[in-house]
Amino acid sequence: MHRTPLVPHRAGSAAPSVRPAFITLLIAVVVIAGARLVLAAAGMQVMGMAEYSTLIPVVAAALLPLRQTLIVGLANLAVGILAYGILLPSMSHASRITVITALGASLLVSLAVCRARIAAERSLKGLMVARERLTLLTEASTRVGDTLDVARTAEELAEVAVRRFADHAAVDLFDPVLKGEEPAPAPHAGPVTLRRAAHRSVPAALTAAEPPDSSTVTYPRDSMPALSLLLGVPVHGQFTDAAESEECWPTDPNGPDTQAPHSALAVPLRARGVTLGAALFTRSRHRDSFDADDSLLAQEIAARAAVCLDNARRYTHERATSVALQRSLLPQMVPPQPAVQAAARYLPADIEVGVGGDWYDVIPLSGARVALVVGDVVGHGIRASAAMGRLRAAVRTLADIDLPPDELLTHLDDIVIRLQNETAPSSAGLDEDAVAGADVGEFLATCLYMVYDPISRRCTAARAGHPSPAVVRPGEDARFLDIPAGPPLGVGGLPFETAEIHLPEGSLLALYTDGLVESPRHCLDERLERLLEVLSEPQPTLQEACDHVLDLLVDDRTRDDIALVVARTQALDHGHTVAWELLEDLSEVARARDLASLQLARWGLPETAFLAELVVSELVTNAIRYGGNPIQLRLIRHDTLICEVSDSSNTAPHLRRARTFDEGGRGLFIVAQLAERWGTRQHSDGKTIWAELAVPPVTVQASAPKEMSRAAAAGMSVSRPRQTAW
Repeated sequence: MHRTPLVPHRAGSAAPSVRPAFITLLIAVVVIAGARLVLAAAGMQVMGMAEYSTLIPVVAAALLPLRQTLIVGLANLAVGILAYGILLPSMSHASRITVITALGASLLVSLAVCRARIAAERSLKGLMVARERLTLLTEASTRVGDTLDVARTAEELAEVAVRRFADHAAVDLFDPVLKGEEPAPAPHAGPVTLRRAAHRSVPAALTAAEPPDSSTVTYPRDSMPALSLLLGVPVHGQFTDAAESEECWPTDPNGPDTQAPHSALAVPLRARGVTLGAALFTRSRHRDSFDADDSLLAQEIAARAAVCLDNARRYTHERATSVALQRSLLPQMVPPQPAVQAAARYLPADIEVGVGGDWYDVIPLSGARVALVVGDVVGHGIRASAAMGRLRAAVRTLADIDLPPDELLTHLDDIVIRLQNETAPSSAGLDEDAVAGADVGEFLATCLYMVYDPISRRCTAARAGHPSPAVVRPGEDARFLDIPAGPPLGVGGLPFETAEIHLPEGSLLALYTDGLVESPRHCLDERLERLLEVLSEPQPTLQEACDHVLDLLVDDRTRDDIALVVARTQALDHGHTVAWELLEDLSEVARARDLASLQLARWGLPETAFLAELVVSELVTNAIRYGGNPIQLRLIRHDTLICEVSDSSNTAPHLRRARTFDEGGRGLFIVAQLAERWGTRQHSDGKTIWAELAVPPVTVQASAPKEMSRAAAAGMSVSRPRQTAW
C-alpha cells in the first residue's frame, strides 16, 4: 500500500462518445479523398485532394489527445506523400511540393489546436472540480449539524460524503462521545477501539462487511485509522490488492459480492483540541484515487463536522445533567399512602432541555395524614429548576414539623424573600450591562399546600397566588374548591388564610400549575371550564386520568411547564383507629398499657404488643406529669402502628442524652430508639407526641428479647415502666 497517491487523475482521456464521431468523420474524409483520387486518375478535375487531406489532422486535433493526433497527422502526411508522389505522376513538381507543404502545415496547426484544446479542457475541468468541491463543502456546512444529536450528526456527515466524494463513508466515535462525555485527551497509541456511529455506501460499492451501527470497531496499531488518530492528520493511500486492503484498512473479511477498496482516506475528527473519532472514506476502482486536494477537502469537511459533533456532545451532556438535576429535585415515584392514592405528571416547557420551575410533592405526615403540594417558580431552565429545588426542600422541611398550611406558606414566603436578597444584583464590582442583564425576581413563585386527614376526612388548604384545585366528589361533577387567594411567594407583608373542606372517601383531587390551563388560543375561563369537563369524565385508574387530562388540554403551543397531581382520598374507619380519654393520674399508665395490648390483640398484632406497651408507657407517663387535661391516647393501624398521646400543654419536648447519674431525661430517648419515627405537632388546644412503630413479621418470643436488650442498652428496666421526665 502507498500512503500517498501514485495514480494521477485520468483527466486527459477522451470520452467514449467522442470516438464514434471521430471514426465516422474520418471514414467520410477518406472516402471522399479516395473518390477524388479515382476521378483524378480518370482525368476528371473536381477539387484538389490536398483540401481533403488537410481535414484529417484538424478533425483529430478537435477530438483526440495529443499523441493520437500526432499519429493521425503523421499517417496522413505519409499517405499524402505516397499518393501525390507515386499515384499521380502527372502532377508537376511544384504542385507536389505545395500539397506536401500544406499537409505538414495542417499537422502543425492540428498539434497546436490540440494542445490549446487540452489546456482549455484541463482549465475547465479544474474549474468544474473546484466548483463541485465548493458545492460539497457548502452542502456539508448546511446539512451537517442540523440537530443536536451526536448519532444523527454522524449520519449526516456520512450521507453528504457518499456519491459526490466517496463510494463509502463511515464515522467512528469514541464511546464517551456518544454518551455526551469528553474522551480521554491522551495520545491514542496502540490499538484503538471506536464505536461505529454511522456508515453509508453507494450501490455496488465497497461495503467490506461493514459492522452494524453502534457496534464496536477495533483498529490495529499500524492501520490507517489508528495512525490518523495518533498523528492528528489525514492519512490516505491506494491499495493494489485485497490482502493489502485488509492489512492496512482493517474490516471484516470481504463478502463474496463486495468490491475491494481502491483508495482510502482516514481523517481525524478534532474539535477544541479534543479528538472525537475518525471519518473514513473509500473509493472503488471505477473512480480516481484520493489525492492531496481530496485530503484537504476531507479535512475541511471533517473539521466543520467535528465542531457540530462536539456541540451535540456538549448539548447531550448538558441535557443529561439537566434531566438528572430535574429527576433529583422531583419525586421519582409517588409512594403509597394510607390517606390517598396519587399519580403525578410533569411536562417541562422545553422538552429537549427537560427542566423547569414547576414541582409537586406528596409528603407523608404524622397521624396517617398526607400533604399534597404543587408549586411554580417564575421562569424556565436551570435557574428556575435550581430555585424549585430549594423551595421543595424548604416545603418538606417545614412539613416535617407539622406546620399548618397558612404558617407554612408564611415561612416559605420569608425564605423566598431571603433568597431574592441573596441573588439580587449588586452594583459593586459590576458594570451597568452586567447589572441590567442579571436575573431579578427569579425566586418569585406560587404554591398550593393541602393537608388531608383520612380519619376525620377533612382537608386543610392554603394557596399563595396559585390556581385553586379541583375536586370530584362521588356522584358529583367536578368543581373548584373555594380557597382564599394569597399573594405569590416573595411579595411579603400579606397574610395567608386556610380553608377546611370535608371530603368523602373516594373524592378525586386535582392539583395543577397554570401551564395546564393557560393557552394563547383560548381565554382562561374557557380552559378552566374545559378542565372541569375533562375531570368529570371517569377513568379506570389515576394514571389514565392524568394522561386523559394532558391529552385533551395540552397542545403544541403550550409554552409553560406543567405539573399535575391527581389524588383519590381514602378513609381510615374505626377498624383502623381507636382513641381513649385518660385521666391526669399516674395509675392511668397501667390502664393505657392494657388498652393498647388488648387492641393490638384484636388487630392481630400480638408481636408488636411488647414494643407498643413500652412506647405508650413513656408517652402517657410524661403527658400526665408534664402536660395537662385532656389527655388522649390514640392508636392508628395501617402499614405501620402509630401511637399518639395528646395533651393541653404547648411545650414541645426535645431529645437529649441523660448523664450517668441523672434520675430523669431518658423517656424521649427511649422512644426514639424503639420507634421508626417520632415527632411532635402543635394544634390549637395543645400538642400531640407521636411515634411510628414497624409491624415486623416475627413472633413475640423472637421480638421480646431483642426489644429488652435495646431497652436495657438505653438504661431502662423492663419490669415496669419508668416515669422519666422529658
